[in-house]
Amino acid sequence: MKHINKAIIAATACMAFSSVAFSTNALAVEVKPAMSAKHAKAATQYRQSIFQLVKSNMGPLGGMAKGALPFDESVMQTNAVRLEQLATMMGDYLSVDTREYNVDTGAKDAIWENFSDVETKIAALKTASQGLQSAVEDGDKSAYRNAIGKIGASCKSCHDDYKKD
Repeated sequence: MKHINKAIIAATACMAFSSVAFSTNALAVEVKPAMSAKHAKAATQYRQSIFQLVKSNMGPLGGMAKGALPFDESVMQTNAVRLEQLATMMGDYLSVDTREYNVDTGAKDAIWENFSDVETKIAALKTASQGLQSAVEDGDKSAYRNAIGKIGASCKSCHDDYKKD
């Protein structure tokens, strides 16, 4: 009986993994309108908080890439992990369409009109953050500046298209 239960659990886990791994929309986030002015305000605050955290982690990395700060592997690793984690959460916070309510936001309407592109840009941030982590883990000092640059470029691409000036 134990062997049957283990087999069922293993088969169920395998099927669940397969459905996630092979579904192109498994991780897609659906854009949903804010349900009230209070919800729109909270969603905007959360969204802006995520970006403040991104900024606080990018600041030291940018300083290192520009040569204003010495490369610090510990800071690079920590901040790259944080940026990856923030990218993982970003879609959920960006997907709340707040256009119907009068909230002070820096987001252009296009963010909700072309959300699949936003998700692509979020994925690029996550990949770039993982790239910096790998460079640090490998001790490849020659790759640090380029890896940080890729993170910055992923941020800039979203700002260019979806952030008001």
